[in-house]
Amino acid sequence: MAKGALHSETISELRPSRTTDRSRAAQQAAGAPCYNVRMNEETATSRLEALWGTAGLARQRAATVMVVGAGGVGSNCIEALARGAIGTIIVVDGDEVAPSNINRQALAWSETIGMRKVDAARQLIQRINPDIRVITRGSFVLPGDVAALIEDVRTEAGGHIDYLIDAIDTISTKLELATYAERAEIPIVSSMGGAMKLYPERLRFADIYETSGDALARVIRKGCRKRGIRHLDVLYSPEAPIASPELPTRAERKGRPPPLGTTSYLPPIMGQMLAGFVLRRIAGVEDTLRAGAAGCGRENMGGGA
Repeated sequence: MAKGALHSETISELRPSRTTDRSRAAQQAAGAPCYNVRMNEETATSRLEALWGTAGLARQRAATVMVVGAGGVGSNCIEALARGAIGTIIVVDGDEVAPSNINRQALAWSETIGMRKVDAARQLIQRINPDIRVITRGSFVLPGDVAALIEDVRTEAGGHIDYLIDAIDTISTKLELATYAERAEIPIVSSMGGAMKLYPERLRFADIYETSGDALARVIRKGCRKRGIRHLDVLYSPEAPIASPELPTRAERKGRPPPLGTTSYLPPIMGQMLAGFVLRRIAGVEDTLRAGAAGCGRENMGGGA
């Protein structure tokens, strides 16, 4: 057999066949898994089940994740959570989509300008998967609002929040979210600063007390220590922010602080990383991956993602 024919035959055997909507609906109604290697089925979650396993995917679908802040980091995190089959997503943001959001925010399009971000987020999630339960709160969160907010949405979500993702900039509210989450035993991960930075390869996860070189992390670290917070997972970068080449004058700014520049790629990557951090933990694969990392060779690397 010719080499090309062998290659074609092998790829054909590996490629899952597509099923009709009618047969897929019948399989789901019968309680069949969304993906079965032997049956060569392909659905919106077949690649997820091949990765997490049936039990891991079930945990994602049963999970509730709360995202506070739907900006450059938060909106892209929300998109990844929706594509990752999280069953209930809670979105909190009091802002509206602005033209300056288009360079980095997953929910910012020409047609969503002026829309409340929580409404745009709901639209984004339901376009990806209309079966996801979406809970929104369209308000800015002050430190004094945190406890009531979390308990309110937790009750609406059925009494539990599996993970809280902090993707806001306000220091006092970030600290209150960390404080209440620790007290309420809600796992939390917090995003540090991404403005005026260029290199996503510098991003890393750490306990807040192990961070260095990040100005926002430094302030949060001091606040956590003062509040007695024992542990806080954060995503941060030790990269020094670059200086803006063209700062507007004080007269041009009319008393407002100078704008902080952001790339089209770094905040979205941060959001994706935060989603990955949470999805791995909900699926229960983190320890397994860590134990097997040393044995991963080129033959184990997937392609065609």
